[in-house]
Amino acid sequence: MAQSIVTVSPAVTIDNTLGALFVGFTVACCVYGILLSQIYTYLTHYPMDRSIYKLIVLLILTLETVDQALIGQIYYHYGISNFSNSLTLIEGAQTWSFILQQTLGSVVGAIVKIAFALRVWRFSQRNFWITGLIMILTLGGLSLALVFTIKSFMLPDVFSVVKLRVLGTISLGVGVLTDIITASSLCYFLNKLRTGYRQSDSLVSTLIKYAINTGALTSVVSITTVILYNIMPNNLIFIGVFFILSKLYAISFMATLNTRRVIRGKGTDRQNTTANHTNIFHLGTRVPSMGPSDMAGWETAYTATSATQQEFDQQRPIIPLNTTGFQDPTLGKSYPNEV
Repeated sequence: MAQSIVTVSPAVTIDNTLGALFVGFTVACCVYGILLSQIYTYLTHYPMDRSIYKLIVLLILTLETVDQALIGQIYYHYGISNFSNSLTLIEGAQTWSFILQQTLGSVVGAIVKIAFALRVWRFSQRNFWITGLIMILTLGGLSLALVFTIKSFMLPDVFSVVKLRVLGTISLGVGVLTDIITASSLCYFLNKLRTGYRQSDSLVSTLIKYAINTGALTSVVSITTVILYNIMPNNLIFIGVFFILSKLYAISFMATLNTRRVIRGKGTDRQNTTANHTNIFHLGTRVPSMGPSDMAGWETAYTATSATQQEFDQQRPIIPLNTTGFQDPTLGKSYPNEV
């Protein structure tokens, strides 16, 4: 045991152990708060969404809440309960929360990756090979994480996790590869949906940006964890970075749910419900024909030669239609048949 202390002690300081745990816990709290705001937005704006999506969201919320509690327990155990006994971190056995937190993070990541694999399935016109590859990599990465968990319970102390460096690196590496393949596949199949029309191509470009951003962020954090785990295995900085990984997966999934209708111009459930009770002209339509007396009370701050949704996108009383056309110096000609 004394030899183990001599081997580990030169690389161990309060800053790169308890300090790393504290910083990781603090950042994880902030990221968890962002996740809660995303979930609140989803539940309030999409109350009529599919039940399967709601169940996945509630499952992710439950797992991430437990995950955050485990992170807090880890820091409390080493930083508060054993504040005056720093050798507990070096010589003491790992806490159960230390190991289970890594497991929960892997489970959340697998759930999100499966959900994104189903997106690839839809956008690829049910391409079995690419979707199957993503599913195999996802389940393979989760299996490796579970093996890592089982072996971690057999380790005598925290820093003995270096003995599982190869297994941990492969597990995280498979996760990075899965993210890259998923994002690349989405970009490829989305790009094939371009039609040459500006509106639809703009939608495709937006979806591609979301696919790249969601995959890039989680990949960067995973790669950072792998690098720190391999070059600095005798401290806990890589653990502090790993604390936020599963939450970033959850946020990327929630961001997809919250924006999937808005970026298509369909709005949320709440917006659609409100729109059903308003008199709003669709983009590109003309104003119904009316007589000059019907213009009384029509207040607008815009001056234009044609009427579009951008010019009259506000709630107004329904205006009765006349059967005759009219010539107005501000709005120009309008006929009932053109509406």
